[in-house]
Amino acid sequence: MSDDFPLGLLFGLLAVLILLSAFFSSSETGMMSINRYRLSHRANGGERRAQRVLRLLARPDRLIGVILIGNNLVNNLAAAIATVLAIHFFGEVSGPAIAPLVLTIVILIFAEVTPKTYAAIKPERIAYPASMALEPLLKLLYPLVWLTNAISNGLLRLAGVKQIDGGTDNLTRDELRTIVHEAGTLIPQRHQAMLLSILDLENVTVNDIMVPRHEIVGIDLEDDLESILAQIRTSQHTRIPVYKGDINNIIGMLHLRNAARFLAKAEVTKAAIVQEAREPYFIPESTPLHTQLLNFQKQKRRIGIVVDEYGDVEGLVTLEDILEEIVGEFTTDVAGMHQEIHLQDDGSYLIEGTANIREINKSLGWQLPTDGPKTLNGLILEHLESFPDGPACLQVGTTRMEILQVRDKLITSARCWQHARRPARRR
Repeated sequence: MSDDFPLGLLFGLLAVLILLSAFFSSSETGMMSINRYRLSHRANGGERRAQRVLRLLARPDRLIGVILIGNNLVNNLAAAIATVLAIHFFGEVSGPAIAPLVLTIVILIFAEVTPKTYAAIKPERIAYPASMALEPLLKLLYPLVWLTNAISNGLLRLAGVKQIDGGTDNLTRDELRTIVHEAGTLIPQRHQAMLLSILDLENVTVNDIMVPRHEIVGIDLEDDLESILAQIRTSQHTRIPVYKGDINNIIGMLHLRNAARFLAKAEVTKAAIVQEAREPYFIPESTPLHTQLLNFQKQKRRIGIVVDEYGDVEGLVTLEDILEEIVGEFTTDVAGMHQEIHLQDDGSYLIEGTANIREINKSLGWQLPTDGPKTLNGLILEHLESFPDGPACLQVGTTRMEILQVRDKLITSARCWQHARRPARRR
């Protein structure tokens, strides 16, 4: 055969076949390594080459079939030509043994490792141009591809694989969180925090962020009228709950904008206050934040009363409280945000017992457990398993606590610091 064909032509054909083998190898890696979500985004934007790649990836069995058929065909042809050349140069005895060894090394370097590595690093540079050749090639070789896939898919079904197409590539919440983390500088740090906060809304209930019952500022209709009017005029809140005698007996929510209607009158009565109050909106304490955010939107509300399973008032939650879980506090002044947390000169913090644990963690970057008690007082009592008679010390995770003041069966203040950062000894 070498006498019929010039050696230069045989070497040229062998080089072309090795290049074709590199094309098929890199195409397989590039197609399978390309970012599916970026690809879908570009395809939805009307990019034709992305749409072409998506069409091929919709049936990976056919795509792999046409690539492997082409790759095996050119490799077998290359092996035949390499054998002819080896026989010409090394004889009929040594040539057939030398050809596979040399060709394997050449294909491994130039048609496998190098192109596949490049395709794995730069999949888009390979997948987009390769799709222009693979799509018509698939149509040309479709009968052979169909026959090969029919046998292969039958074997896969016997092995328990039911779905042959590309699937939906749906992401779980944890996977999406990982993608946000790995976005790096592509997404600003603050935007990453907001996206992660949205993903975490489902794990937080209104009970975790509500204003506790003892901190609710409301209008008690059993107070004298002058005190009520003075409270309305000096209130720092836009909406105030109106109750009678006990906070569990809430009659309505008074918007101070509506209060102007009766404050302008010469004679104000409690009945006029009740008339301007809107019917209260009650929320179960276990409602997840993402659900409550939608409920606020549907009900056209901005504030709700949180109740337990017995209907007793547990606290109060506002739309702003939920939004702060997503975008962060609306002020950067920690002292202004959390008047229950006070930084000490020695690096420790004087924290009131009523402070919310989640707020402590957010403000100080600590990792106190939040799956149990909601306040520092409850957390300390849970770990002590008894009510302290006086000052005591304990450690919760990496946080050390020193109980400073106890009053009326309530831990009113504690000195806290991280174990790694021990405060200076007080003299």
